[in-house]
Amino acid sequence: MDTPSNDPSRLPDDNKPPTFWQMLHSVMAAAFGVQSQKNRARDFTHGKPSHFVIIGIAFTAILALALLGIVQLVLHFAVP
Repeated sequence: MDTPSNDPSRLPDDNKPPTFWQMLHSVMAAAFGVQSQKNRARDFTHGKPSHFVIIGIAFTAILALALLGIVQLVLHFAVP
């Protein structure tokens, strides 16, 4: 008979904290307003707020720099 233990590797997937990629997906989905109820519930029950804040700030900075780069590229080719 197999008895349950406190070994973290044996816990169901629902009780594991979200991985980096799951948190990144959640941050991007939340940024565009399309976060699913299932992922939102997982994030609020198992995720650490500080991780989401850090990833959110990094995502916002990268997005802003990418947009700035695109605008600079367009202006470079548009102005004779």
